[in-house]
Amino acid sequence: MARRRITQETFDAVVKENMDDFEMDPDDALKDAVEQFDSQGVDLTCIVKAVPVTSEDKQGDQMQVHEVLQALEALKNTGDITTITAESEIISDLKRFTEQCSIGFAQRHLASTKDAYPVILSCCKRSLEDKEGVIASLSALSALTNGQPDLLNAEGQTLLILILNKYREDPAVTSIGFRTIRHCCLKHEQNRQDLVKGGVLPLLTGAISRNTECGELVKEACATLRYMTFDDDIRVAFGNAHEHAKMIVQDHNALKIITAAAKAHVDNFSVLSELCATLSRLAVRNEYCQDICDLGGLKFMMTLLVDSYESQELVRQVFCALKAIAGNDDVKDAVVNAGGVPLIVIAMNRHMGNPHVCEQGSACLSVLALRKPKNCTVIMENGGTLAAVQCMRTHPDVVNVQRQSCMLLRNLVSSMEHFCQPILAMGAQPLIAQALQTHGDLGDVFKAALRDLGCEVELKELWTGKKGSLTY
Repeated sequence: MARRRITQETFDAVVKENMDDFEMDPDDALKDAVEQFDSQGVDLTCIVKAVPVTSEDKQGDQMQVHEVLQALEALKNTGDITTITAESEIISDLKRFTEQCSIGFAQRHLASTKDAYPVILSCCKRSLEDKEGVIASLSALSALTNGQPDLLNAEGQTLLILILNKYREDPAVTSIGFRTIRHCCLKHEQNRQDLVKGGVLPLLTGAISRNTECGELVKEACATLRYMTFDDDIRVAFGNAHEHAKMIVQDHNALKIITAAAKAHVDNFSVLSELCATLSRLAVRNEYCQDICDLGGLKFMMTLLVDSYESQELVRQVFCALKAIAGNDDVKDAVVNAGGVPLIVIAMNRHMGNPHVCEQGSACLSVLALRKPKNCTVIMENGGTLAAVQCMRTHPDVVNVQRQSCMLLRNLVSSMEHFCQPILAMGAQPLIAQALQTHGDLGDVFKAALRDLGCEVELKELWTGKKGSLTY
């Protein structure tokens, strides 16, 4: 059920009333207003929970206004002035506006309701020839559109592509530009499609090729490529995620570019994590999975598991990438032959307390076991099954850990039925039964696991084939 909303003016009026009529100090007045609206079931997500500061309008009258709007008003007032001093002031005001928008979504939302987007876009236009001005205005646009992709219009898309083309040799500008594009593409399919048509993909892959040694730029560019493959906009029936991934790989040679960039950042876990995450989003076809392996991607991932298994986030992303490329049956065998299974198990045991690592580790082993009896034996012999059972025992409330672990157990016993008793001896049955009770929404997954392990399970026939409504 949707919660009620109020305007920022209504909230500020209540805070002011608390201070004026009840003589509360600002902190108490603010706290009381928040508690009051919370008790009434009002959604305060878009409300700036701060006491407005005193400011003067153009006539010199005192007024109460939030700091983000103060910065916005300053930009409006200096927008038509072209002196050197004014340009310096605009950059200062842009930085101040960016800082305020970075505080939280409420500040960004409030600014957008006061026409901040056209003001910032105007700043981007007027600063095209000034690098410092471009950086300041793009930073402001990036901060403003974070969580508000609907703000971007056709004019803004054209301007972004223009700036990226103009400053393609400048890592500082392109990094901020890519971050802005990423914010505008999250959960917005139309923006993604328009920017791809506008030519953003060659700008992204070209930036990686030209600036392989610049870790921050490589990370931003790869993250933006990855966002182009998302299908996360619930407002459209279907997106172009798969088509975008094909374009990135086939038209722009991204797999070779990304694997080459990985070799230049062997000690930068943050960059390596993003590179692995991007590869996992691009491995959407059987031949792409094989290409990543042939380009040295698999060997590099194995090296990361050996040398960098202490990094939880990097291990998780390596698992994601291995799971993606192992969709190819030949790559499954290559992973196992390269000694991938014991490395995966060691990393899972090392980070057993991290549910995300456990989930992806179990999922990775599950894919390796699918339709591969020999791989199932390797997983069993190297403690993969025991690790998955321990994951279930360690994270009983994390549904994805339970689901992926059960999928691994099912894949193992579907190929090697004689594994049922050893797995049951590890204590799998009570853990699955507990998961069935705790996570009823995925009851079919857990019941199927119990069935495949040879355990008694109650299966309900939802449809009897009789004419009419379903019979329970």
